[in-house]
Amino acid sequence: MAKIYFTVEEANEWLPTLEQELHELQKLQKQAHEMSTTLQRLKSARYKKLQTETESTFLLESKLEFIDMQFRLHLQNIQASGAQLKDVDRGLVDFPAFIGEKEVLLCWKQGEKEITHYHGLDEGYAGRKPLES
Repeated sequence: MAKIYFTVEEANEWLPTLEQELHELQKLQKQAHEMSTTLQRLKSARYKKLQTETESTFLLESKLEFIDMQFRLHLQNIQASGAQLKDVDRGLVDFPAFIGEKEVLLCWKQGEKEITHYHGLDEGYAGRKPLES
């Protein structure tokens, strides 16, 4: 798949969709963590010879697999747009772009109203620089 490049305006148009996708990813990640913790407790109890229903373990494992499928779908939606999800928890997304002739990444953090920063390809969030107006 060819790399997609964005203008600031094009990237800003994606922000409402990204907000929704990130919200879903964060919700699914939280659910998966909670279910994994419960599943580990159930398996640990079974290991210690306590009465545990195998059916409840199977049900949790099935739910976890479904959550994983949903998570991958939302992740693919973001990737198909050309945006690069860097951190689900912090809501960090980069958009490949050019400033002049230099290839950069427009940098956005969940909650920001619009894209106001960028960084070089080898820099991360800490290397953000403001876009010039």
